[in-house]
Amino acid sequence: MQRGIPAVAAALGMALVLSACSGGTTPETESPKPTTSESEAPEVSGKLTVWVDETRINDFKDVVAKFKADRGVEVEVVQKASGDIRTEFVQQVPTGEGPDVIIGANDWIGEFVTNGVVAPIELGDKAAQFSAGSINAFSYEGKSYGVPYAVESIGLVRNNALAKETPATFDELIAQGKELKSEFPVLIQQGDQGDAYHLYPLQTSFGSFVFKQDEAGNYTDELALGGAQGEAWAKYLAKLGKEGILDASIGGDQAKEAFSAGKSAYMVTGPWYASEFVKEGMDISILPIPSAGGEESRPFAGYQGAYISAKSQNALLANDFVVNYLSTEEAADQIYASGGRIPALTASAAKITDEIAKGWADAAANGLPQPGSAAMGVVWGFWGAAQLDIASGKAADPVKAWETMVKNIEDGIKKG
Repeated sequence: MQRGIPAVAAALGMALVLSACSGGTTPETESPKPTTSESEAPEVSGKLTVWVDETRINDFKDVVAKFKADRGVEVEVVQKASGDIRTEFVQQVPTGEGPDVIIGANDWIGEFVTNGVVAPIELGDKAAQFSAGSINAFSYEGKSYGVPYAVESIGLVRNNALAKETPATFDELIAQGKELKSEFPVLIQQGDQGDAYHLYPLQTSFGSFVFKQDEAGNYTDELALGGAQGEAWAKYLAKLGKEGILDASIGGDQAKEAFSAGKSAYMVTGPWYASEFVKEGMDISILPIPSAGGEESRPFAGYQGAYISAKSQNALLANDFVVNYLSTEEAADQIYASGGRIPALTASAAKITDEIAKGWADAAANGLPQPGSAAMGVVWGFWGAAQLDIASGKAADPVKAWETMVKNIEDGIKKG
């Protein structure tokens, strides 16, 4: 669940260890090839240990129980704290400890592969059953390392009590918000560190992206923030600041409270806040974010999936669960029913009838996988702060400030 970079940083400071150790009997060095259908699944035995954090545990309780019953095997699900699970996995796998399978986000992949803690997998024909974005999200340097099960992104949440129709462009949306005489024409959280994640859909509508992608949709190491597109976005940032749309005093909590209080018809946010609005009884709609720069707005899409440990003590069973079982429509339907995340399996996503869930599926349909490269740590470090400086007017020349940011990021990446 993505609530902005400051929230993620805070989560990393948590410390709570519930338990750890993997089981099994038969060591394997490579992940077996996938079977062609669920009915052809290989006979498996032994014990499987799965790590999952508190934000995803509900997704997997029922599907694991069904897998255990279907296969007649033992599966231990270990809940780990979201702030610890990733670090502990990287630390424990090289020692032969840790789980056979870990459930997590696609942007963990760079750290996992670089440290040699996850095994490549072969989806074969099964890959075509998933959205292309989800498959790319779990690919690294031409190899697949995880099976996606869900996708989430930010979108535009509309308070239907204040607005019934939404304009086609972001500037028109701002104008509508002003006509409604709301305190905020639209709410976009920033905070005192900035929040590039929530601004990215608007930035991409100017044709400005973080990294260049190859023909297959995989990210390259070449930064794509510079150039005329980035400069045009920088000028628009300054415009948003002058109009009072972006404000360092409006972080996630402040934006949520303002929207709940009816102080704006619109908020750019994700399912984590929208679900609270629904519980409060608000009548809301979920929409794709309108374009500001003329091109399509493309948010970061966060994909959830399952990785297999490179040191799994039962790779055959782990592969059966991750590649053969989680790729089935039955499993995808069950995970969605349990946790409510939009399925990455296209057949399951097509069955959704709930209007809120359908809205999130539409909002994420053209999303771009959040890069899993370790270089993103450098990008986040400069990106949000530079954008906030431009929007606040602290940077007198938006274009020069943007160029300086790009150079700082490039230098930081070179230093490693």
